[in-house]
Amino acid sequence: MSKSVKKIAVSCDEYGHLVEVLLALLRERGYEPIYFGPQAGDDPQDWPLVTKLAIDEVLQQNVEEAIVMCWTGTGCSIVANKIPGIRAALCLDAKTAEGAKVWNHANVLALSQRVTSEEVLKEILDVWFATPFSTDEWNVMQIRRVNALDDHRGAGTAENQ
Repeated sequence: MSKSVKKIAVSCDEYGHLVEVLLALLRERGYEPIYFGPQAGDDPQDWPLVTKLAIDEVLQQNVEEAIVMCWTGTGCSIVANKIPGIRAALCLDAKTAEGAKVWNHANVLALSQRVTSEEVLKEILDVWFATPFSTDEWNVMQIRRVNALDDHRGAGTAENQ
């Protein structure tokens, strides 16, 4: 019986060294990255567009998770969090990544190309992939409340959720 390879969507608006490192680390960990963005030597692409392509893979259930990057990580996390069902967390360190998984049930990891070193990237990925979502009753209620905001998006209210 062969073990299936887990796919993960990855996006970045500018191809740089951190993209190469991330893709290699994912492959080393047994993941098949599905990359959206420019290749080495290509012109940069619009960060809202490449981020949305990666997020669409999660929404279509082609992958369970995505890793999105832009220069600061802020733009791609904003784009991702505009999409109902997505809980993106901008993580600059392993402790933040751990909390994002445990308490926020994050399904998208946002990274900054500018400030994330190779060593910190490895630490973040170690924690991200090893940390399960909390099943604590109180925490699960918080996630239900966050999910209810998706149901009310555009309705103008999310009170008493």
